[in-house]
Amino acid sequence: MAKIVSAFAVGLLFGLGLLVSGMADPAKVLAFLNVTGRWDPSLSFVMAGAVAVSATGYFVARRRGRPLLASRLEIPTRRDLDPRLIAGAAVFGLGWGLAGLCPGPALTLLTVAPAQAVTFVAAMVAGILAFRLLPAAAPKPAVQGADA
Repeated sequence: MAKIVSAFAVGLLFGLGLLVSGMADPAKVLAFLNVTGRWDPSLSFVMAGAVAVSATGYFVARRRGRPLLASRLEIPTRRDLDPRLIAGAAVFGLGWGLAGLCPGPALTLLTVAPAQAVTFVAAMVAGILAFRLLPAAAPKPAVQGADA
């Protein structure tokens, strides 16, 4: 039950953060990405804050040896670049640049302005399904556990 409650609380906090910061506003995101026009650098502070919080969380979890609500800390160990990763990153970037949305903000936007997000979310689901249908070019990513 604690995992469900914490997942809900973290998801709610994340969604509220996306709304308050402007990350769920496609126009604001597109203005941030438009470095040759009327660039809006304000989302740089959102990213810096997110990196600081994430780094702090990893530091604390690594120091403890495990997360609060899991048996072990899982950190990806793969460092190679394969065609699927590169293609996925390119499609992600194109979608973000064209729509001004990425998955988290799009799902958040569904709750407050569904008309703006429904097409993006449908395309995102189609992309996820297509990825699952494509044969894997490389083995599944290795994960380093704190107890390994």
